[in-house]
Amino acid sequence: MENLLEEILSCTICKDFLPLGVNPVLAAHESSKIILIGQAPGLKVHQNGIPWNDMSGKRLRQWLNVSDEIFYDAKNIALIPMGFCYPGKGTSGDLPPRKECAAAWHKQLLTKMQEAELILLVGQYAQKYYLKDEAKKTLTETVSNYESYLPKFFPLPHPSPRNRFWLRKNPWFEKEVIPKLQDKVNRLLSS
Repeated sequence: MENLLEEILSCTICKDFLPLGVNPVLAAHESSKIILIGQAPGLKVHQNGIPWNDMSGKRLRQWLNVSDEIFYDAKNIALIPMGFCYPGKGTSGDLPPRKECAAAWHKQLLTKMQEAELILLVGQYAQKYYLKDEAKKTLTETVSNYESYLPKFFPLPHPSPRNRFWLRKNPWFEKEVIPKLQDKVNRLLSS
């Protein structure tokens, strides 16, 4: 795993498309119990080099009901984005994650983490990539049908502050889904 992580951290396959240059951000360990697959680092994470070290990450840790110490211990949770580097700014938020990363690295990473029992798919890019034809037409439908993807996958919306309208419009998520998520995460991390 160490060699693979070193390869990823020195990856430059999409350097020509990254306005701020390469800076792959991820965390993984062979004994990770949970794999969290997100989108791509935002500007703040690109600058500090720590996965989910922003407002989105704060909300995500609240959803999971885990401390920073538990969250950032890769033996507990592997933090793998669809795109490892900050993709740049788009017209309404960050650009989508670069497609090269998942194609080049995800299978190799997941193969090394045989102890993981759950993959959290955060956002539509991770859901479409991993659920393929099983994903519903919308993120809302996919998330509301989360039980049909268990025990392997648990789809979640992105915890970005930009999604506050989605959360307000879908109160069932925090009322019904979050407690089930917290219970599942707690059981896996306690085992």
